[in-house]
Amino acid sequence: MDEFMLRIAAYKQQGFYCSQIMMLLGLENLGREEPDLVRTMHGLALGLGAGEICGALTGGAALLGLYAGKGRADEIEDPRLNKMLRELVAWFHETYGEPFGGIRCAEILGDDPQNKQRCGQMVQGVYEKVTALLVENGFDLYELDA
Repeated sequence: MDEFMLRIAAYKQQGFYCSQIMMLLGLENLGREEPDLVRTMHGLALGLGAGEICGALTGGAALLGLYAGKGRADEIEDPRLNKMLRELVAWFHETYGEPFGGIRCAEILGDDPQNKQRCGQMVQGVYEKVTALLVENGFDLYELDA
């Protein structure tokens, strides 16, 4: 297991879910701790708590929003965000949705407990895709413009 997967596993052992781990990894780059934000991400966990859309995907979308979303009334919406979100979702469908039968947790995991190992791999894959999208679109992974 490589260093990155060990970090993911450590967060998982601490009781965090895919959506939260995605944000924690992003916050690491920024040198920040934001427990309220991480707590908010729990609402996306386990497919919105109902086996719906995968938390790695929704967490990745939220991480894109951290960098490119509007957070105050005086901010201007970044036009790159929706393009990056569309690219992330299309990539996720192709990379995980097609092979695993969909993008919902229930479809990805099915009834086999062994399928849980897919989660860490998907978190890593989505994180790598999100960071690549951010870099391709001119964002600094270590600093927020806002």
